[in-house]
Amino acid sequence: MLKVVILAGGKGTRLSQETATVPKPMLEVGGYPLVWHIMDHFSSYGFEEFVLALGYKAEAFKDYFLRYPYLHSNITLSLSTATVEIYEPEARPWRVHLVDTGLDTATGGRLRRLRGLLEKERFFVTYGDGISDVDLKEVLEHHDSHTKSVTITAVNPPSQFGEVIFDDDGVTARFVEKPSLDDRWINGGYMVVEPDVLEEIQSDETSLEYDVLQLLGRQGRLGAYRHRGFWMCVDTGKDLERLRKMWVSGAAPWTRKHG
Repeated sequence: MLKVVILAGGKGTRLSQETATVPKPMLEVGGYPLVWHIMDHFSSYGFEEFVLALGYKAEAFKDYFLRYPYLHSNITLSLSTATVEIYEPEARPWRVHLVDTGLDTATGGRLRRLRGLLEKERFFVTYGDGISDVDLKEVLEHHDSHTKSVTITAVNPPSQFGEVIFDDDGVTARFVEKPSLDDRWINGGYMVVEPDVLEEIQSDETSLEYDVLQLLGRQGRLGAYRHRGFWMCVDTGKDLERLRKMWVSGAAPWTRKHG
């Protein structure tokens, strides 16, 4: 199965109040960090090997996954013998590579530093702050249907602003709060990447988005799968609170449905 690279090394400056002590992908929703929710979604489609490209506060990720068996299970301690018994663990058959790719390395440069793990086969790449219910099987099938080097998942997010819509008389108006704009598509992550793309990354300063993907687009090597379902990038405290409310209400669309 394909490895899943999660770009989780950024500083999350737009959430500076929350990320001063915790990196953005480690902010919790329902008792689990954002990165866990992303991994669980991939896992529900059978993708169980993850490569976390770390940078800012890398130790927070390492600490969490090292303690994962203790955090998500019941434990009996024998103080007299200094032994620990773990029972009823939350089983996840995941293999997780935690790789420090540098504090200020650009997104393409982070992939370059992972070449030893990635250069032999295609892989997924996504961001550590983007939550979605995208059908990963369909993304992969779409990628297999053409000969592109990368297939991105294109998403149609709602506008940041409400839209005023005028009727034909030019006087009567209706207001739509934060509508989706049908002709506005952005890169939502959840990309399938062929290993030859690594050859296009020249240094730590190479940006995946501004350098590599734009180059591939000009060369006709970039494909896109249009996802019209749920997708949210956690950029603000309001975004994080919205996800938390969805989780508490039991209406979180990204939760495990396949495994």
